[in-house]
Amino acid sequence: MSNHPKIHPLHDPEASPAHPTAPLVPRGASRSEHGDPSKDQRPHRFVPLAPPKNRGRSCCCRCVCYTLCFLLLFIVAIGATIGILYLVFKPKLPDYSIDRLQLTRFTPNQDLSLSTAFNVTITAKNPNQKIGIYYEDGSKITVWYLQTKLSEGSLPKFYQGHENTTVIYVEMTGETQDASGLRTSLQEQQQRTGNIPLRIRVNQPVRVKFGKLKLMEVRFLVRCDVFVDSLATNNAIKIQSSSCKFRLKL
Repeated sequence: MSNHPKIHPLHDPEASPAHPTAPLVPRGASRSEHGDPSKDQRPHRFVPLAPPKNRGRSCCCRCVCYTLCFLLLFIVAIGATIGILYLVFKPKLPDYSIDRLQLTRFTPNQDLSLSTAFNVTITAKNPNQKIGIYYEDGSKITVWYLQTKLSEGSLPKFYQGHENTTVIYVEMTGETQDASGLRTSLQEQQQRTGNIPLRIRVNQPVRVKFGKLKLMEVRFLVRCDVFVDSLATNNAIKIQSSSCKFRLKL
C-alpha cells in the first residue's frame, strides 16, 4: 500500500476569522463616528432667539419723527419770515397820550348810585414809515378810580397811515352802583395828596398792514395812569401827570 502525501491547508491572511477574538464595539454601547458622546465634556451653547419685531410700534415712532421734523421746519420758516419782515419794515410800537380830560356829569341818584360822564382827548402816533394800522370795531375804553369803574366808551374805527398822528375824541358814560362812600373817598384823597389817581384802559382790536400785506387781527392793550387835580363838573380837569404802557395781545 502506497503512502499518499498529506496536504495541510494554508492560512489565508486576507480572510477574516470566523470568530473575532474581541468585539469591536461593546454590547449596549452606541456607535459614533465622532467618538463616545459620554466622554464629551464640552458645555452646550444656547443661542438666544431675537424677539419678533413690533411693526405697529415702529410705524408709530416713524410718524412721531415725521411730525417733529415738520413742526421744526414750520417754526424755522415762521422765524425766518418774522426776521425778514423786521429787517425790511423795522416796526416800532405806536405811542399814546392823554391830552385832555373833562368831567361833564357827576350826579348822585336817589338809589345811591352815581352817574358820570367824561370827555377824553387821546393822541395816537404811528412812527412807522412802512406800516399802517387799521383800528377795527369792538374797542373799549374805561375810566377807573382804584377798583371802581366810573365810565366806559369806545374808539372810532379808522385807518392810520405811515408816520401819522391822529387826535381822537371819545365820550364815556357810566353808572356806579352803591356809590355812597365814593364821593367821600374822592374828597379825602384830594385833601390828603392834592390829586386824584385815575386809570384809563383801552382794549383796541387792530390789523397791521406791512406794505400791501394785511395781517390777522390782534389787540392793543393800553393802560394810562393819570393824576388830576380834582373832579369838578363841567370844567376842564387839570392833568398833573400821565404815563401810558402798551402791550400786544394775540
